[in-house]
Amino acid sequence: MRRFILSLDQGTTSSRAILFDLNCNIVESAQREFPQIYPAAGYVEHDPYDILESQLKTASEVMERANVIPGEVAAIGITNQRETAIVWEKETGKPVFNAIVWQCRRTAPICEELIRSGLESHVQETTGLVIDAYFSATKIRYILDHIPNGQERAERGELLFGTVDTWLIWNLTGRHATDYSNAARTMLFNIHTLDYDDTLLAQLRIPRCILPEVLPSSCIFGQVKPGIKGLEALEAVPVAGVAGDQQAALFGQACFTPGQAKCTYGTGSFIMMQTGSKPVKSKNRLLTTIAWGIGDEVSYALEGSVFNAGSGIKWLKNEIGLISDDHEIDILAETVDDSNGVYFVSAFTGLGAPYWDMYARGAMLGITRATTKAHICRAVLDGIAYQVYDLARTMETDSGCKLIEIRADGGASVSDVMLQFQADILRTPVNRAKCVESTALGVSLLAGLATGVYKDLDDIKRRWESDRIFNPGMDISKCEAYISGWHRAVERAKKWEEI
Repeated sequence: MRRFILSLDQGTTSSRAILFDLNCNIVESAQREFPQIYPAAGYVEHDPYDILESQLKTASEVMERANVIPGEVAAIGITNQRETAIVWEKETGKPVFNAIVWQCRRTAPICEELIRSGLESHVQETTGLVIDAYFSATKIRYILDHIPNGQERAERGELLFGTVDTWLIWNLTGRHATDYSNAARTMLFNIHTLDYDDTLLAQLRIPRCILPEVLPSSCIFGQVKPGIKGLEALEAVPVAGVAGDQQAALFGQACFTPGQAKCTYGTGSFIMMQTGSKPVKSKNRLLTTIAWGIGDEVSYALEGSVFNAGSGIKWLKNEIGLISDDHEIDILAETVDDSNGVYFVSAFTGLGAPYWDMYARGAMLGITRATTKAHICRAVLDGIAYQVYDLARTMETDSGCKLIEIRADGGASVSDVMLQFQADILRTPVNRAKCVESTALGVSLLAGLATGVYKDLDDIKRRWESDRIFNPGMDISKCEAYISGWHRAVERAKKWEEI
């Protein structure tokens, strides 16, 4: 009998399902985009049903295309856009508000209140995070404040909160649960004690009863319940691996040794370094987070986030109409030697680490009459690489070690011109994985570990393969000039939105 692991990869702009064989090869995949909702400037929402339905449909499509029959799927892994907050009714399962997406900046005023109350050091010490609208905690507070009797209903246990993984687990299995990696992104979870923090819960008036049970990333979360249309062949299959998208990618890149790092180039870009069994406190406003939990062992990581990376490419295509498909940006960018002095700062929803400026906004600078759309395309790709550069240098400072290699994955990592520029300005090799779907692969591996498909981490490490290594080749003085221009551009984008 054939044997597979199914990964559900629920992202910011689309849901995907990928069926892997037990040798980590992609057998079949399906993807569906779903609507983005922008109620106001800096506000981003999703309809939770759009998330659920698109994910279930992709799973159904994959099962049908691969002619999967009951018993062939050994386990299911779930990976997800992190920090996005959903609140629903416990009795009916009906959402009470649209999902507030991780990119959304509407809760910046609540964050300012927390900062004024003197909680910054407590938040960093307990959660490893900084106070920012990026995380789930203030989104929960906002939702409870903007539905009728929200606080009272929450306190009575009528409502449930979850990040997207929890929403999917609930609808697939009926269990209200999350994993360590996702809980660590709520700004409510103590990453040392592995429990929710009473001080933060009290400050934000969030009842414990609405929060999901927190489990290791590799364990049995539940079994697929009967009656889900199109998923009959998955009935009773265990959901056995769950991790936030960036932690899943770190695992999928086989970064099991402290000091190994990966960068995922997706809607946002996220660089993450494995730091082992003890958290490393950042002195430069990077995030200290849980990478994953396997059994009783927890691994930690340092992370920096670029809120808008691949979303800049989507913006060029969907809102500006400068390109007709994603690949066209590479074709155009490769026709010019550089951006001809144009810089693009993709701060559509603020800047993440190391700036953490909720009020920064997007900017394109250096435009002249000689600027062509090829230069603009190159500037957008370069802008992604520059932001990753800032994160990598900060990470080296915090960790005290030089990055010897960055393993790259994610949809935008198919861009050769961007990865070459990344290697050039970093002066560090960038190693693109053969399977750029490292996020989906990571949770399939976590699920396989929990169900005995894979023996241990060494068994997994042997399966990782490289596609191409980009080595630095640009003159260092030229790199320094480019980077200097980039930092001038960032200064002009910062604090643009008036408080």
